Amino acid sequence: MAPKSETLAADSTTVATSMDPIFHILKVLPFSFLHPPRLRLKLPSLSLPSPMTVYALLLLTYFMVVSGIVYDVIVEPPGIGSSQDRHTGAVRPVVFLPGRVNGQYIIEGLSSGFMFVLGGIGIVLMDLALDRNRAKSVKVSFASAGVASVVIAYVMSMLFIRIKIPAYLH
Repeated sequence: MAPKSETLAADSTTVATSMDPIFHILKVLPFSFLHPPRLRLKLPSLSLPSPMTVYALLLLTYFMVVSGIVYDVIVEPPGIGSSQDRHTGAVRPVVFLPGRVNGQYIIEGLSSGFMFVLGGIGIVLMDLALDRNRAKSVKVSFASAGVASVVIAYVMSMLFIRIKIPAYLH
């Protein structure tokens, strides 16, 4: 048996030389009088998105990553939990899944992700307060809103951790 490269070369030459004449006529005849039209097509021009659009998409992506959207899609946890009071027997809603660090309810992930995004926006606002071309009142507003956002995000995140892990001291 011959090597594969020789058999492929022999097969391709036999196909080219042993072509059916009717097939050859049908292959050549329509293109002797049919011509493609001359089109003046313009390529679509793509413009770059604005910096605020890119920032908004990055912020949305960051929110989705830190809030555990992938975990929620794969595991499909309930949106919110419930617990029964021992004394009264009343059922009350529970937002945080206590005692399990590697598990979460959907609302827990979204609220934690919102706190991380709030802290990030606070840092951006504090950075905007350093611009020399802004009025002093605007700088003070940006700085105070940024500091408030970072402090709220930090305090709430620490509260979430204390609810999630009751034995967490610091």
